[in-house]
Amino acid sequence: MSFTAEVRDELARCEPTCEYCGLATLAALTRVCGTLSIVGPGHYRLSVATETGAVARTMIALTHSVLKLKTEFTVRRSVLHKVRNYLITLPDQPGLDKALVLLGILNRKGGLVRGVPRHVVSRPCCRLSYIRGAIIAGGFVADPRGDFHLEVAVQGEDLARALADLIEQTGVHARVNARRSAHAVYLKSATDICRLLESVGAKRSVRDIQDARAMKSVKNEVNRRVNAEVANQTRSAGAAQHQLELIAELEARGLRDQLPEALAAFCDLREAHPDLSLRDLGEVCTPPLSKSALYHRVLRLEKLLAEA
Repeated sequence: MSFTAEVRDELARCEPTCEYCGLATLAALTRVCGTLSIVGPGHYRLSVATETGAVARTMIALTHSVLKLKTEFTVRRSVLHKVRNYLITLPDQPGLDKALVLLGILNRKGGLVRGVPRHVVSRPCCRLSYIRGAIIAGGFVADPRGDFHLEVAVQGEDLARALADLIEQTGVHARVNARRSAHAVYLKSATDICRLLESVGAKRSVRDIQDARAMKSVKNEVNRRVNAEVANQTRSAGAAQHQLELIAELEARGLRDQLPEALAAFCDLREAHPDLSLRDLGEVCTPPLSKSALYHRVLRLEKLLAEA
């Protein structure tokens, strides 16, 4: 099961806070993944097609408990994608027209509602339920072991902006991006994603994200330290090679036997330990010397060659 499916399944099992929360969740489900058909003057048919069992279960349960309407349920299997496709249909029936107004799909004059109607999200708990329904219906949550990303794909910019405003009211900043045939309300921050999912009831999913985030942090720190160590070793190896070349040049010019005792001792030590950094080289000296003291001797060698 994908991480998105796990999040949807967890949200679908959340209990409503008040008696109107179920209506808000159902309203979001139908707006995000529903299709409204007009079958005659004042007669409608509402269909919801989904590949997610959580959407199908929630849609059927809330339609029966909140709207008291009958549903038709069809399970189809895609030969191409080898997945199940669920089709939930609310056929034309008495009370469907009023239910569409209650859900905020139609206004009282029979026109389509473009955004989110106020009566559906008038309470804070109902606003969270609407967001929850939108995530169940059209949400995508990336596997936290990869990138952190949450988005909800909806039809129409007005609905996308309204959904983003609802999310903003939870203290989370959401952005809207236009797609070819839809709009996406999305979050990129792991902190914002956790805050939103926790507010709508996906506490188990939040723990999974936090665990993955902690693991990423540990891996990044390990990689940073390894990279820093490799870089240090590369620099040390380059510096040691440069010092060996200085010694070889001194010997080629016949200057090595004329070196002061301290510089001669450094040359012998470097040749005996060609792989050590200056700091480590100083520790094997008797008595031990600092990195700065040895570096000063390297500078003196360079100066001798420059003046020769």
